[in-house]
Amino acid sequence: MYISIPAILLGLGGKCLLNWALVILQRDDICKSLLGVFSVSLAVVDTILTLFFAALHFHADRFVFLLGLKLTRYHVCLLVQILGEVYNALQWPVAVAAGCDHFFTVARRPHAVTGRTRFIVRLLATGLLWYVTVLYVFLLSDFRPVMEDVSYGEIYQCWTVHTTQILQVAVFLLLSLGCAVLHAGFSTRFFTNPPSRDQMTEQSRAHSRRDAVHQAVFIFLNTWAPFLCFLAVLLLAPVGIPAYLGLNTAWLAFLNSFLIAVVLCAVGPASQITQGPAAVPPDSFCEWRFPFILAGEDRT
Repeated sequence: MYISIPAILLGLGGKCLLNWALVILQRDDICKSLLGVFSVSLAVVDTILTLFFAALHFHADRFVFLLGLKLTRYHVCLLVQILGEVYNALQWPVAVAAGCDHFFTVARRPHAVTGRTRFIVRLLATGLLWYVTVLYVFLLSDFRPVMEDVSYGEIYQCWTVHTTQILQVAVFLLLSLGCAVLHAGFSTRFFTNPPSRDQMTEQSRAHSRRDAVHQAVFIFLNTWAPFLCFLAVLLLAPVGIPAYLGLNTAWLAFLNSFLIAVVLCAVGPASQITQGPAAVPPDSFCEWRFPFILAGEDRT
């Protein structure tokens, strides 16, 4: 679809404000997870590119030199398409890497790794995600920019692609969460006969797991149900979401809570909660720790 350059700049500017607002809102927990570190890097990248695009657009009658290259308004459309392609390609790697980070946070032993070491690893992983994705877009993908044959001074609209990876990631995570809920729901139905002593232990574990899954789903939906409805309407709308706006801190915050719910359902938080609050990945929007800690204390 074609979008005017002022509308692109306005959208990017609004996205930058949203990015930094959510980064500041999550400042206490922002560097304690891979998604938090990546959110900060995304806010920085978006801000730098938005200022650069604005400089190219408002200097339409002149040239901007960068690293020996002469850039004009004509390059805004090219760079916006490259940015959208990079953000599209980042969706799955970020989701997978964040899921692994949350899994190791829940499954690890307390104080197994120092906080500084975890931060350095997450910082390196964030840089690696950006680097590998950019290389993929330029060297391995079939990306071909769509450019009109007009002079740089007459360009007022740019062709931009829609983002489809958000819908794919959301559907996959919904299916994963649904499978975890079904597994927890049917796990207690195997005990049809009066249980023996060994079966009592297995049955109590199954009930504990089911309760934890129900609790995780309830906490997640209690916080993010309005956003889920808004996201469904936005993704099903005929206009679609431009790719350069698809990757933002609001989506990453939602993805963070979603991945925490999936990991807690899959790993079984009842067996891990004895480690205390450190066993639950940080989340500034969902209160995971309080209910799970109470549940663990009641069972002990």
